[in-house]
Amino acid sequence: MSALQLAIDGIVYGSIIVLGGVGLSLVYSIGDFPNFAHGDLMVLGAYGGLMANLGLVRLGFEPESVFSLILLATIAVGVVVGIVVAVGTHYLIFKPLDSGPIALLITSFGVALVYRSLVWIGFGADANTYSFPRSGPIGPIREATGLAITNRMLVIVLTTAIVVLLLHFVLQYSMLGKKMRAAADNRDLARISGIRPRETVLTMWVGGGGLAALGGIFLGLFTLVRPLMGFDILLLVFAAVILGGIGSIYGAMLGGFAIGLAHEMTTLLPGLDSEYGAAVAFVIMILILLVRPSGILGRAAT
Repeated sequence: MSALQLAIDGIVYGSIIVLGGVGLSLVYSIGDFPNFAHGDLMVLGAYGGLMANLGLVRLGFEPESVFSLILLATIAVGVVVGIVVAVGTHYLIFKPLDSGPIALLITSFGVALVYRSLVWIGFGADANTYSFPRSGPIGPIREATGLAITNRMLVIVLTTAIVVLLLHFVLQYSMLGKKMRAAADNRDLARISGIRPRETVLTMWVGGGGLAALGGIFLGLFTLVRPLMGFDILLLVFAAVILGGIGSIYGAMLGGFAIGLAHEMTTLLPGLDSEYGAAVAFVIMILILLVRPSGILGRAAT
């Protein structure tokens, strides 16, 4: 496989990591704790979309390609499930706990196990797939460039690009985005300035849950929908957040693409195959952190 093809695969996989990483970074920067239930939240979003997808097919709606209204319904339902679960978990578990980051981190492990158990109870341990036609590489692109680019890959990359651009404009130019950035920089100062923490925290969970669910849907679209797929990708999502700079949303974007590219291009190294992708990605992360401990866009400790 050519280096260019592997790079394209890395961009696709990196797009999925970006969605998960940005959602995780939102929670860390405002909630001030690493949420280890984030990967399983991605799984819940994927299965929420799967229910909508298969339900519409059983009602007689047959998608001719992945570009269809059924895809929009799959994404919409999955994202809503992710948001409802994330916000509900906050109000039922994290907020009443009212403890420090370590206690919240440990609690998030337990929350992840609960999420995973619910998926196993509801859907079993077998892999599932979305009901969209499995089209091969797009013909004109394959003939012109020799690259294997599928409709599913286009959906993932283009949707991620749109979401990232929208998030950028919200964070930079909207009043809500400015409040979120202020709360992320200095929560106490933001509170003194009149910014209500309840509003920013609720927005954090809505954004984090929605992005996690969207990443889970695309991961299932790119591979298969499996109960353990969130656990499998969680460390790569954390690696992207750490590499980009803990708490930096833009850093999580850059870190996600860097980790995705490193993961998919591992086979270019002599004697290595795709199974070593995660290990190579972590080695690259460590090497970069040795040069820049705060991450690509992280702020150095003072």
